[in-house]
Amino acid sequence: MKDLRGKTAFITGGASGLGLAMAEAFGHEGMNVMLADIEADVAREKVEALRAKQIKADWVKVDVTSRDSVRAGALATIAAFGKVHLVANNAGVGAGGVFGEVPEGDWDWVIDVNLKGVVYGMEVFAPLMQSHGEGGHFVNTASMAGHISPAGMEPYCATKFAVVAMSEGWREQLAPRNIGVSVLCPGLVSTNIYAGRRNRPSDAYGPDGRPVDPAALEQQREWMAGGIDPLIVGQRVVEAVKDDDLYIFSHVEYESVVRARYERVMAGFEKSKASPALNTLPKDRRLDVPLGGR
Repeated sequence: MKDLRGKTAFITGGASGLGLAMAEAFGHEGMNVMLADIEADVAREKVEALRAKQIKADWVKVDVTSRDSVRAGALATIAAFGKVHLVANNAGVGAGGVFGEVPEGDWDWVIDVNLKGVVYGMEVFAPLMQSHGEGGHFVNTASMAGHISPAGMEPYCATKFAVVAMSEGWREQLAPRNIGVSVLCPGLVSTNIYAGRRNRPSDAYGPDGRPVDPAALEQQREWMAGGIDPLIVGQRVVEAVKDDDLYIFSHVEYESVVRARYERVMAGFEKSKASPALNTLPKDRRLDVPLGGR
């Protein structure tokens, strides 16, 4: 997808943060953009702002925790623009806490949005991309939390590691169909993900159990405001889509942190090479056997 002009992008979580930034960046490349968001009123407002910038945009209400809702969003996009060429599975929420104190509903919520939402976006749109024969591309939003795991962020990190892993596998599977896959792994970006609990439905996930603390929320807002401009990330995504990059990083200063993690992984391999138990195994074992224990 070197030439994006005239093609169509569908972006979940498109009414704010990274989703809106990608919409603007893609729009400036001449793409049609569909903002898919659970907050319909906000999406409608943002579409008007994009149109004022001469970007051809529309919106549709989508709940990424529902495959049927994602499918309805796809049909609405085809009705509006004819075809879909790029899908940014970007909607995401944050959850974490002290071990043993994270509510069960929070685990379900973050998995449904951050992980299953990406699965639904991929499985709904890939056949549609393949059917029009013009190729396509997926951008799945993970995080630096898909490569490193700070304590207290386990639910969030678990889903973001999963998005990285799934994207790596899907890229190989979809390449023969002329469909690319990238995984976006940003660090701190100035977005409103800190306020995501406003969209956590208690009927599906139980009472929140974490009343909003205005002071804490303001502190988080100030912290997030120190992140980089999301539009810069959106522009980086455009570069990566054109180059068919697998990994999209926006915070290169994390390279040393990721490298340190993999050094610990490699140290585990070195330790195991000296294992008396493992050294009883045959030395000529094949390296091309399937992963896992079977």
